[in-house]
Amino acid sequence: MTSSRLETHYKHFSRKELKDRFSFKNDMQIPKLKKISVNVSTRDAIVDPKIIDKICHEIMAITGQKPVITKAKKSIAAFKLRKGMSIGCKVTLRRTVMYEFLDRLINIALPRVRDFKGLSTRQFDGKGNFSLGIKEQIIFPEIDYNNISKIRGMNVVIVTSARNDEESKFLLKTFNLPFYN
Repeated sequence: MTSSRLETHYKHFSRKELKDRFSFKNDMQIPKLKKISVNVSTRDAIVDPKIIDKICHEIMAITGQKPVITKAKKSIAAFKLRKGMSIGCKVTLRRTVMYEFLDRLINIALPRVRDFKGLSTRQFDGKGNFSLGIKEQIIFPEIDYNNISKIRGMNVVIVTSARNDEESKFLLKTFNLPFYN
């Protein structure tokens, strides 16, 4: 099985940098990426359920993996939402697919964001996980601008095995994730 460029970088460089920086005694203590979760949900699916198929197709093109349709957990009358209605889709990426997606996110998609200054370090959750919101799916080259019906955003959550935000931030910096503070 072939490994991605970022996965090879982690094995040969990032692990050593993390071990030196945080003085880990055991290699199993070194933080690593566990998974990346990509989630898209929309209100438009309440009116037109076929929108979910379009969103799923876009997510599949971006991540390279078939998404799971998410359903409403409870009814909300104000939103005309009933329990069990399809409201979005999500994908959980692991192993090589995860590293390939992160590589494309860092090197291709984020530089295409207009007026991009970097990612805020306030988006860590205190337990070593990092969340970022993407406002437009068109920053990914897999999406054809002429074939989309509406610009939609998505949530990307990077889950690490780090014990705190400092370790996680350093791990993501070794992958050249651009932070501005």
